[in-house]
Amino acid sequence: MAKKPSQQERSQRAAAALADQKRAERRRTIRSITLVVFALVVVVGIAFGVQSLRGGGEVTASPAGQSEYGVTIGEEDAPHQVVIYEDFLCPFCGQLEAGTGEELQQLADDGSVLVEYRPFNLLSRIGDYSERATSAFAVVLEESGPETAKEFHDLLYANQPSEEGPFPDNQALLDLAVEAGAEESAVSDGILGESMVDWVEAATTAAQDAGVQGTPTVLLDGEQISGDPEQILDQINETVG
Repeated sequence: MAKKPSQQERSQRAAAALADQKRAERRRTIRSITLVVFALVVVVGIAFGVQSLRGGGEVTASPAGQSEYGVTIGEEDAPHQVVIYEDFLCPFCGQLEAGTGEELQQLADDGSVLVEYRPFNLLSRIGDYSERATSAFAVVLEESGPETAKEFHDLLYANQPSEEGPFPDNQALLDLAVEAGAEESAVSDGILGESMVDWVEAATTAAQDAGVQGTPTVLLDGEQISGDPEQILDQINETVG
């Protein structure tokens, strides 16, 4: 007849079983955390790849000043050209504008570079802000001219919302347009009513047809350049001399 385990032995076995259970639970927790972290890394990597092009296919864009969907600064006969495809919600576009905007304006004023900014709607999956902001830009460009549109462009980036929101409504966009110098009566209906969404769709199609895969996409004399804002500016300055 088998000897019955003592109380002490039963307690030891119970403690060992509990320890094994806790170790198994810890392993499951660690695996779950690892999977979540991995998923987040993948999502962030995909988002970065979509928004900020680092290399990729060839971009065959029309020269600066020859697009129907942008605003230019500088002289048409400038020896060099810069084209920037952008989305008003893209944080990397905001960083590029903050890091290069003043310098590009100076190069344009000096007659060294003709710069064209071509906004389009890349981030529609996040919401409708990109479309609304670009539509507002197109209204200002049409009704108030390129100088005011460029000022509005700069204010949109200076007041750029986070991708997580909240996003400015159309009244806030109208207020920025007026701050940029647009006559409220001239742009109010168009901005509030999003009258230029067809323009936005056409601009987006034109960017896609040119081979643009992300924002910002920067072309210098027809050749795509990449890097952080400082590196991009260095490449432009090196070319301009």
